[in-house]
Amino acid sequence: MADAADLKSAGVILVGSSPTLGTIKNMYWLIVLLGYFLGSIPTAYVAGRLLKGRNIWQTGDGNVGAANAFRQLGAKAGIGVFFVDAGKGALAILIAQAASLPLLAVLLTGAAAVIGHNWSVFIGFRGGRGESTTIGVLLTIITQPMLVLAGPALVTLLIKRNVIKASCVLFIPLPLVCWWLGLPGALVSYSIALPCLVGATTFLRKRRIAIRQA
Repeated sequence: MADAADLKSAGVILVGSSPTLGTIKNMYWLIVLLGYFLGSIPTAYVAGRLLKGRNIWQTGDGNVGAANAFRQLGAKAGIGVFFVDAGKGALAILIAQAASLPLLAVLLTGAAAVIGHNWSVFIGFRGGRGESTTIGVLLTIITQPMLVLAGPALVTLLIKRNVIKASCVLFIPLPLVCWWLGLPGALVSYSIALPCLVGATTFLRKRRIAIRQA
Protein backbone atom coordinates (compact mmCIF):
# COMPACT_ATOMS: atom_id res chain seq x y z
CA MET A 1 0.00 0.00 0.00
CA ALA A 2 1.41 3.42 -0.95
CA ASP A 3 2.54 5.65 1.89
CA ALA A 4 2.13 9.43 2.16
CA ALA A 5 5.45 10.16 0.46
CA ASP A 6 4.50 8.00 -2.53
CA LEU A 7 1.14 9.75 -2.88
CA LYS A 8 2.70 13.20 -2.63
CA SER A 9 5.30 12.29 -5.25
CA ALA A 10 2.43 11.29 -7.55
CA GLY A 11 0.84 14.72 -7.15
CA VAL A 12 -2.01 13.71 -4.79
CA ILE A 13 -3.03 16.27 -2.18
CA LEU A 14 -3.65 14.56 1.15
CA VAL A 15 -6.44 15.61 3.48
CA GLY A 16 -4.98 17.90 6.12
CA SER A 17 -1.81 18.58 4.10
CA SER A 18 -0.86 21.98 2.72
CA PRO A 19 -1.02 22.38 -1.06
CA THR A 20 2.32 22.95 -2.74
CA LEU A 21 3.24 26.19 -4.46
CA GLY A 22 3.02 24.40 -7.80
CA THR A 23 -0.52 23.21 -7.04
CA ILE A 24 -1.58 26.75 -6.12
CA LYS A 25 -0.11 28.16 -9.33
CA ASN A 26 -1.89 25.47 -11.34
CA MET A 27 -5.17 26.53 -9.74
CA TYR A 28 -4.45 30.13 -10.72
CA TRP A 29 -3.93 29.17 -14.35
CA LEU A 30 -7.02 26.96 -14.36
CA ILE A 31 -9.15 29.92 -13.30
CA VAL A 32 -7.50 32.17 -15.88
CA LEU A 33 -8.30 29.50 -18.48
CA LEU A 34 -11.88 29.36 -17.19
CA GLY A 35 -12.06 33.11 -17.75
CA TYR A 36 -11.05 32.58 -21.37
CA PHE A 37 -13.72 29.93 -21.91
CA LEU A 38 -16.38 32.11 -20.28
CA GLY A 39 -15.41 34.96 -22.57
CA SER A 40 -15.48 32.61 -25.56
CA ILE A 41 -19.23 31.97 -25.26
CA PRO A 42 -20.36 33.56 -28.56
CA THR A 43 -23.54 35.27 -27.40
CA ALA A 44 -24.21 37.26 -30.59
CA TYR A 45 -23.53 34.21 -32.77
CA VAL A 46 -25.99 32.09 -30.76
CA ALA A 47 -28.58 34.89 -30.82
CA GLY A 48 -28.23 35.25 -34.59
CA ARG A 49 -28.73 31.53 -35.15
CA LEU A 50 -31.70 31.28 -32.79
CA LEU A 51 -33.52 34.50 -33.70
CA LYS A 52 -32.81 34.94 -37.41
CA GLY A 53 -31.17 31.71 -38.51
CA ARG A 54 -28.17 33.67 -39.78
CA ASN A 55 -24.46 33.76 -39.17
CA ILE A 56 -23.73 37.08 -37.44
CA TRP A 57 -20.12 37.28 -38.65
CA GLN A 58 -21.36 37.15 -42.25
CA THR A 59 -23.67 40.16 -41.82
CA GLY A 60 -23.10 43.82 -41.01
CA ASP A 61 -19.55 44.59 -39.96
CA GLY A 62 -18.85 40.93 -39.23
CA ASN A 63 -18.24 41.39 -35.52
CA VAL A 64 -19.71 38.86 -33.10
CA GLY A 65 -20.73 41.47 -30.56
CA ALA A 66 -23.56 43.56 -29.17
CA ALA A 67 -23.28 46.47 -31.64
CA ASN A 68 -23.59 44.25 -34.71
CA ALA A 69 -26.34 42.24 -33.02
CA PHE A 70 -28.22 45.50 -32.33
CA ARG A 71 -28.05 46.51 -35.97
CA GLN A 72 -28.71 43.10 -37.52
CA LEU A 73 -30.99 41.37 -34.99
CA GLY A 74 -32.86 44.28 -33.44
CA ALA A 75 -32.68 46.45 -30.33
CA LYS A 76 -33.89 43.84 -27.85
CA ALA A 77 -31.40 41.26 -29.09
CA GLY A 78 -28.55 43.77 -29.10
CA ILE A 79 -29.25 44.93 -25.55
CA GLY A 80 -29.57 41.33 -24.39
CA VAL A 81 -26.26 40.40 -26.02
CA PHE A 82 -24.61 43.41 -24.34
CA PHE A 83 -25.71 42.37 -20.86
CA VAL A 84 -24.73 38.73 -21.35
CA ASP A 85 -21.32 39.70 -22.77
CA ALA A 86 -20.74 42.15 -19.90
CA GLY A 87 -21.88 39.43 -17.49
CA LYS A 88 -19.22 37.07 -18.87
CA GLY A 89 -16.50 39.50 -17.87
CA ALA A 90 -18.04 40.22 -14.47
CA LEU A 91 -18.49 36.52 -13.71
CA ALA A 92 -14.88 35.74 -14.60
CA ILE A 93 -13.69 38.37 -12.12
CA LEU A 94 -16.09 37.26 -9.39
CA ILE A 95 -14.90 33.66 -9.71
CA ALA A 96 -11.27 34.73 -9.48
CA GLN A 97 -12.01 36.88 -6.44
CA ALA A 98 -14.02 34.11 -4.77
CA ALA A 99 -11.01 31.80 -5.22
CA SER A 100 -8.89 34.40 -3.34
CA LEU A 101 -6.49 34.76 -6.24
CA PRO A 102 -3.84 37.48 -5.98
CA LEU A 103 -4.58 40.70 -7.82
CA LEU A 104 -2.36 39.86 -10.79
CA ALA A 105 -4.19 36.56 -11.37
CA VAL A 106 -7.56 38.33 -11.07
CA LEU A 107 -6.49 40.88 -13.67
CA LEU A 108 -5.22 38.13 -15.98
CA THR A 109 -8.55 36.33 -15.65
CA GLY A 110 -10.39 39.47 -16.76
CA ALA A 111 -8.04 39.94 -19.70
CA ALA A 112 -8.50 36.28 -20.64
CA ALA A 113 -12.28 36.79 -20.73
CA VAL A 114 -11.90 39.71 -23.16
CA ILE A 115 -9.45 37.72 -25.30
CA GLY A 116 -11.91 34.82 -25.33
CA HIS A 117 -14.68 37.13 -26.50
CA ASN A 118 -12.51 38.59 -29.26
CA TRP A 119 -11.08 35.24 -30.38
CA SER A 120 -13.57 32.58 -29.36
CA VAL A 121 -12.39 28.98 -29.46
CA PHE A 122 -15.98 27.91 -30.17
CA ILE A 123 -16.33 29.72 -33.51
CA GLY A 124 -12.92 29.39 -35.09
CA PHE A 125 -11.23 32.17 -33.10
CA ARG A 126 -13.57 34.83 -34.42
CA GLY A 127 -15.35 37.28 -32.15
CA GLY A 128 -16.26 40.84 -31.33
CA ARG A 129 -14.21 43.88 -30.35
CA GLY A 130 -14.58 43.33 -26.62
CA GLU A 131 -16.29 46.54 -25.43
CA SER A 132 -19.11 44.80 -23.56
CA THR A 133 -16.92 42.20 -21.87
CA THR A 134 -14.35 44.87 -20.96
CA ILE A 135 -17.11 46.96 -19.40
CA GLY A 136 -18.19 43.96 -17.31
CA VAL A 137 -14.61 43.29 -16.18
CA LEU A 138 -13.84 46.92 -15.30
CA LEU A 139 -17.20 47.57 -13.67
CA THR A 140 -16.49 44.68 -11.29
CA ILE A 141 -12.88 45.62 -10.51
CA ILE A 142 -13.00 49.45 -10.55
CA THR A 143 -16.68 50.06 -9.93
CA GLN A 144 -16.57 53.68 -8.78
CA PRO A 145 -14.56 55.13 -11.68
CA MET A 146 -16.72 53.25 -14.17
CA LEU A 147 -19.90 54.60 -12.60
CA VAL A 148 -18.51 58.15 -12.70
CA LEU A 149 -18.04 57.89 -16.48
CA ALA A 150 -21.10 55.76 -17.25
CA GLY A 151 -23.42 58.78 -17.51
CA PRO A 152 -21.38 60.76 -20.07
CA ALA A 153 -20.73 57.59 -22.10
CA LEU A 154 -24.43 56.70 -22.17
CA VAL A 155 -25.40 60.25 -23.20
CA THR A 156 -22.82 60.09 -26.02
CA LEU A 157 -24.24 56.77 -27.18
CA LEU A 158 -27.82 58.10 -27.22
CA ILE A 159 -26.89 61.31 -29.07
CA LYS A 160 -24.25 60.06 -31.50
CA ARG A 161 -25.57 56.49 -31.95
CA ASN A 162 -21.94 55.42 -32.19
CA VAL A 163 -20.49 52.73 -29.94
CA ILE A 164 -16.86 53.64 -30.68
CA LYS A 165 -17.37 57.30 -29.70
CA ALA A 166 -19.20 56.26 -26.53
CA SER A 167 -16.37 53.84 -25.72
CA CYS A 168 -13.85 56.67 -26.13
CA VAL A 169 -15.78 58.83 -23.68
CA LEU A 170 -15.81 55.93 -21.23
CA PHE A 171 -12.30 54.57 -21.62
CA ILE A 172 -10.00 57.52 -22.45
CA PRO A 173 -10.50 59.48 -19.20
CA LEU A 174 -10.80 56.30 -17.10
CA PRO A 175 -7.13 56.17 -15.96
CA LEU A 176 -7.31 59.80 -14.83
CA VAL A 177 -10.47 59.10 -12.82
CA CYS A 178 -8.82 56.03 -11.28
CA TRP A 179 -5.79 58.12 -10.32
CA TRP A 180 -7.98 60.94 -8.98
CA LEU A 181 -9.85 58.46 -6.76
CA GLY A 182 -6.58 57.10 -5.40
CA LEU A 183 -6.66 53.59 -6.86
CA PRO A 184 -3.47 51.48 -6.83
CA GLY A 185 -1.07 51.83 -9.74
CA ALA A 186 -1.80 48.29 -10.94
CA LEU A 187 -5.49 49.14 -11.42
CA VAL A 188 -4.67 52.45 -13.10
CA SER A 189 -2.42 50.56 -15.54
CA TYR A 190 -5.12 47.94 -16.09
CA SER A 191 -7.65 50.68 -16.90
CA ILE A 192 -5.29 51.64 -19.73
CA ALA A 193 -4.27 48.18 -20.93
CA LEU A 194 -7.69 46.55 -21.25
CA PRO A 195 -9.27 49.35 -23.35
CA CYS A 196 -6.08 49.33 -25.48
CA LEU A 197 -6.85 45.68 -26.24
CA VAL A 198 -10.31 46.76 -27.41
CA GLY A 199 -8.77 49.54 -29.53
CA ALA A 200 -6.21 47.22 -31.09
CA THR A 201 -8.89 44.66 -31.93
CA THR A 202 -11.08 47.37 -33.48
CA PHE A 203 -8.15 48.57 -35.60
CA LEU A 204 -7.33 45.05 -36.81
CA ARG A 205 -10.96 44.31 -37.70
CA LYS A 206 -11.43 47.57 -39.59
CA ARG A 207 -8.12 47.07 -41.41
CA ARG A 208 -9.19 43.57 -42.48
CA ILE A 209 -12.50 44.92 -43.82
CA ALA A 210 -10.69 47.71 -45.71
CA ILE A 211 -8.31 45.18 -47.30
CA ARG A 212 -11.22 43.00 -48.41
CA GLN A 213 -13.02 45.96 -49.96
CA ALA A 214 -9.93 47.29 -51.73
